Amino acid sequence: MSHPFKRTQTRPGEWIAEWSIRLVASVSIIVIFLIFVFVFREAATLFTSKADTPASAATSGEAASASDLEPETYGDADTSMMATTASDEPDVYNPDVQDPTAEAGEPGAPGQFIYKSKNPKYPEIYNPDTGILPEDIDDETAEVASSDTVKVEPILSRLAGDTWQPVGENPKFGILPLITGTLKTTIIAILIGAPLGILAALYVAFFARRRVREIVKPAIELLAGFPSVVIGFFCLVTVASFIQDATGISYRLNAIVGGIGLSLAVIPIVFSIAEDALSAVPKTLREASLALGSTEWQTAYRVMLPAAAPGVFAAVLLGIGRAFGETMIAIMATGNAPLTSLSPFEPARTVAATIGSEMGEVVWGSEHYGVLFFMGVLLFVFSFGLNAVTELYVKKRLIKKFQGR
Repeated sequence: MSHPFKRTQTRPGEWIAEWSIRLVASVSIIVIFLIFVFVFREAATLFTSKADTPASAATSGEAASASDLEPETYGDADTSMMATTASDEPDVYNPDVQDPTAEAGEPGAPGQFIYKSKNPKYPEIYNPDTGILPEDIDDETAEVASSDTVKVEPILSRLAGDTWQPVGENPKFGILPLITGTLKTTIIAILIGAPLGILAALYVAFFARRRVREIVKPAIELLAGFPSVVIGFFCLVTVASFIQDATGISYRLNAIVGGIGLSLAVIPIVFSIAEDALSAVPKTLREASLALGSTEWQTAYRVMLPAAAPGVFAAVLLGIGRAFGETMIAIMATGNAPLTSLSPFEPARTVAATIGSEMGEVVWGSEHYGVLFFMGVLLFVFSFGLNAVTELYVKKRLIKKFQGR
């Protein structure tokens, strides 16, 4: 007869719950892995696909070969009908609607939008930054422009540029201003949010009364679930006006306003994790410090906070990850201008804000599409690096240091 304490009895409810948890966890891991594979695969098209010239990429196949521009014949040679090209006659905005001016002989009619180019050989300049207007181009200039060969730079050198202008005759995909704006707003958010979150955690853990602690802690943790768009509206309407009135800067939306908005999203994360880490420190350390004559503040700052340093450091790293990947607040509060300036008083644009604002309108499979996914890979690598530092450095080296190993 087996021992009653060693005998195991399988219950159907427990068996179903156990395998349900395993199934849900397995499906979640597979879905996350497939998402990463999809992002990396779409970003790889930027390097594996055949590179087109900027001019051809901008016009998306509008430029045709010389043989395509020649007139085509239909039927016999004697009764051939010559097909006119698009540059010989004005384009009708809606080709399905017959032009009433063809019958009436009038120059125009209400409801008809007819495009007439300034120069048939060079109808328009897509990039206004060139400073050349269509009416300033003569026939010789148009022939020279059409005969020039545009050299395509390697994609890595184009990504390292300092200009982000994804649409145009010569698109530019320099991500340096986006990285600069991301770093500016993230640093400002951490410099504001991390000290406030840590100090609030110290107060709740060691100084606040039980009744105050039961009110303050849930209230701050509820802020973590606050919608980002509401925080963005608050910064757009209130914080931006206050900062401009207080400092007198010319830009109403800038990196400081965006950093303040991101700090509101960082504070709950830093506070929650840091407070749990401080509460997990053995109370014997606090009692021993007070018994030796230390004050409450000296005990909290010099004894309890260093003992909880691994958890506090992890909280700061997670706050950096939240600020780095925040989208809506960055779109609404930073000015959303890709500038390489390091000044916090000028507008900025983050990597996450660029992906969120341009992904919905990008042409599928284009170079712009691949660049956006490449920046998504950069966000993933940065987040993975933070988690790796937290796992390898915080949990191992700092814990061994405070344990005296």
